[in-house]
Amino acid sequence: MSKTKLLTEIQHLKQQKNITDQITSTIQSFEYYRTATNDELFSELCYCILTANCQAKTCMNIQDTFPHSFSHATTEQITTHLRNHHYRFPNIRSQFIKKAQIYKNDLKEHLEKNQGLQRRQWLTTHIKGLGMKESSHFLRNIGYSDYAIIDTHIISLLHNYEIIKKPKTITKKRYLHIEEKLNQIAKETNLTLATLDLYLWYMKTGWILK
Repeated sequence: MSKTKLLTEIQHLKQQKNITDQITSTIQSFEYYRTATNDELFSELCYCILTANCQAKTCMNIQDTFPHSFSHATTEQITTHLRNHHYRFPNIRSQFIKKAQIYKNDLKEHLEKNQGLQRRQWLTTHIKGLGMKESSHFLRNIGYSDYAIIDTHIISLLHNYEIIKKPKTITKKRYLHIEEKLNQIAKETNLTLATLDLYLWYMKTGWILK
């Protein structure tokens, strides 16, 4: 397979109305967060902290059923909820969320005063538990469209189409290199990186999730 083959398959998916409508609806749902409160933004931040090496569906269920505010919950309340959902890393992730609460009242301010790569860099520097992928995931989910979410599904797909060689580890340098590859594909298919990610994720998993 090749990049040309991938571009052709993406264009084919774009012509399938049911898929395109679902992706368009998902992207539009992210725009909600442009007017969200700090509390709502922090909840989405916690979701992205939880998704590292865990299934998105499980983390969505955890987020949706949490009976407290992530902004004010105690470590014990978070840990108990994670254990009730058989979450893999209840102790360390609850600690990450608790430490992140220091930014619960000014998260939006930090996001808006930084731009581009600096916005993501602020997250990876200040929010324990957020790497390049999780920070990009969070920014995409709150309406920023110019960050690539490079997870194992995307890496595997790009490897299968001979666009990259599957790396053993993802350093920041490698992440940015793969992100540029995805940016080129986005331009050639007339998509944002955010929308391209949903198409690629659908190709690999058959799901359209946030």
